[in-house]
Amino acid sequence: MGCKNVMVYVETAEGKPVNVGLEMLTAAKDVAEKVTAVVIGAGAADAAATAIAYGADDAITVDAAEYNTEAYAAIVVELVKKYAPEMLFVGATSNGKDLGARVAAKLKAGCVTDVIGIKEADGKFVFTAPLYGGTIYSDVTVDGTVVAIIRGGIFKKVDEPDTAKQGTITAETVEAGDLRAKIVNSVQEISESVNLEEAEIIVAGGRGVGSAENYELVKELAKLLGGVVGATRPVIEEGWISRAHQVGQSGKIVAPKLYIACGISGAAQHVSGITGSDYIVAINKDEDAPIFEISNIAIVGNCVDALKIMIEEVKKMQE
Repeated sequence: MGCKNVMVYVETAEGKPVNVGLEMLTAAKDVAEKVTAVVIGAGAADAAATAIAYGADDAITVDAAEYNTEAYAAIVVELVKKYAPEMLFVGATSNGKDLGARVAAKLKAGCVTDVIGIKEADGKFVFTAPLYGGTIYSDVTVDGTVVAIIRGGIFKKVDEPDTAKQGTITAETVEAGDLRAKIVNSVQEISESVNLEEAEIIVAGGRGVGSAENYELVKELAKLLGGVVGATRPVIEEGWISRAHQVGQSGKIVAPKLYIACGISGAAQHVSGITGSDYIVAINKDEDAPIFEISNIAIVGNCVDALKIMIEEVKKMQE
């Protein structure tokens, strides 16, 4: 059957599309005859052109101030009413989850959160999403307009964008109306610079690292590899590193090219947040640790010793 039109909200950061926005274009192309990207914010035209290069047939831009859930939801709702897509895709970022749910409520549309799969069966689209911390998967069908909030890293963006591709970019003017809350000032904390969701390499440590002092080895390896430091919830609670680094169901859902798990047992809440990784290396002294069930390489041993060896070898390679 297929779908005639899918609208994809492409979130931006510092004027550039975030990865999940470009990944969703691939998913949309697989199910729709026409894919329309929506970009909201200042200077949205460049991001819209990028979206077209990555697969959108055309794009809609709306000039607006920095992200405000109430304002952006009002804008997206008006665009959905005007262009009548059968499905709206939103990335499962912190802002995206907030935005998608609000848009669905205003439209009285079905909403499926944390989508990790889309397929067609018996003339309907079936969305797969994890439940209970990722311990089970549920297949959901929705009648009428669907708002699908899609997890990052599940669908891969195209390897080579087609910069020569032509597509219509339409600038719309949409009034958000009276807002109950307005942003009058924004202060960026240092922690906000930790971009786990966009990282290609993540070195993460768990309780098995042993101490804050040992955790410095995790940070050193990540720095040498040009990656980002990740952490499990117990590490955050111990105060070894800030909550901005937390990976898992209650932290960030990640999909790097390489994920190195150090002293992480593999609890379901953590594993559900890293299953989109291309390659997983796990280090744990327990040969029966659940993390080994999803890892590509399993290293059984003391993670501190393994980290020291890996750091030494990487330094040799970089000499």
